[in-house]
Amino acid sequence: MKILSVLLVLLMTVTPARAATLPDAVSFSIAVERGDLSLAREWLDAGLSPDFEGKVIGTGLMIAAWEGNIPMMELFVARGADINKTNSVGEQALLHAAWKGRLEAVRWLVEHGARLNREGQEWAALHYAAFAGHAEVVGYLLERGADINALSTNGSTPLMMAAREGKEAIAKTLLAAGARRDIVNERGDDALRWAMRYNNLQIAREIAGPESFSAAASRPVASWGRAVRSQAVPDRADLMLAQARKMEAAGRRKDALKLYRAALAAIRQADAVANKAAATARAATGMVISARRAKPGAQTAAVQYATPVAEINSPTVGADRTASGEAAAAPDMVDDWLRRARELEASGRRKEALQAYRQAAATLRGPSQVPANSPARP
Repeated sequence: MKILSVLLVLLMTVTPARAATLPDAVSFSIAVERGDLSLAREWLDAGLSPDFEGKVIGTGLMIAAWEGNIPMMELFVARGADINKTNSVGEQALLHAAWKGRLEAVRWLVEHGARLNREGQEWAALHYAAFAGHAEVVGYLLERGADINALSTNGSTPLMMAAREGKEAIAKTLLAAGARRDIVNERGDDALRWAMRYNNLQIAREIAGPESFSAAASRPVASWGRAVRSQAVPDRADLMLAQARKMEAAGRRKDALKLYRAALAAIRQADAVANKAAATARAATGMVISARRAKPGAQTAAVQYATPVAEINSPTVGADRTASGEAAAAPDMVDDWLRRARELEASGRRKEALQAYRQAAATLRGPSQVPANSPARP
């Protein structure tokens, strides 16, 4: 027995222990997104930093918050993850959970030390929840003390987010809780201007009050500025983009690029349909009020609409036209735009992601089709 014990000790000494291979940013993101707790735990046990950042969204905690995966959040926080860490675009786990409407994840984060408010002009969770239309999250954040008049990077408030996106219930909640109506951002816009610009007239009435709203509604629609709508990436494109990311992570770069191009085509098709609908939409230009002096109770009010005018201003107009002799775009430039688009999409900035995908599509078509301006946050 003694000899056997010695042999076992020697065997254990000379047999190398299996070392876990630490992930790259892409494989890390995919594993956490799909909720692979055992693999995440194995990486952390092998020495991976709890604040290691994935390819797009950010740290493991941020990805878990985006997915609403509380057990995964618990794992990373237990291993020392910074609950208030910011990613490359200034977002935190709480903002990701708020954007996706993950109420339980929002609660968990706040109860474990996530800060509701931020210093200076920074996007806060209340901005994200209001913009995305998650009323329960907005209510919870207000109950816990979120700054109702928090200013984003360009000085916009949560009320302005709700007014822009037509989130009437949230706008009413914010107004009832004391949101200021008079704050003007760096671009000279306030909540009323955004509500009028985007034709969210009931919200405008709530902000201005009946008397002031009548005066606002009588102004020319052009005086409120041109509306630039946020457009969601279609579901079919979402599926293709998700599959393309998996192929990219598996090293199947050519197959991934094919899917990215197919997703771009789906986005362009949906965008063309949206543009056609917008061209025929009626814009409110004023309020017409009629009354008879002898019958004051018979007063009526109606919104006056302008004659539809089609506008051609989309970067996708002429997308199928190809100039003769145009050289193919450099693959590296396409990759850069696709990477940028994926980062924007994962951080919830769908409008900017769509613009970046358009840039990638234009680059694929040839240099003369590339739009001049890069995506910018609204």
